Amino acid sequence: MHKYEIVIYWSSEDDAFVARVPELPGCMAHGETHEIALKNAQEAVHLWLDTAKESGDPAPEPKGERLIFA
Repeated sequence: MHKYEIVIYWSSEDDAFVARVPELPGCMAHGETHEIALKNAQEAVHLWLDTAKESGDPAPEPKGERLIFA
């Protein structure tokens, strides 16, 4: 299990839930439900980290929880 933040939101344009991993550039997934988007994002994180490792690129450390003020 990874500790990267995953942001999930509904996209009317894509007609799907989008799951974005802000700490990993370009790492995102989607799904018909919130749960599927989360599962797909977790898989995308593993693939992102595997690709970085194979390329010799460093993976950023998870920053953990952050506060957002609206």
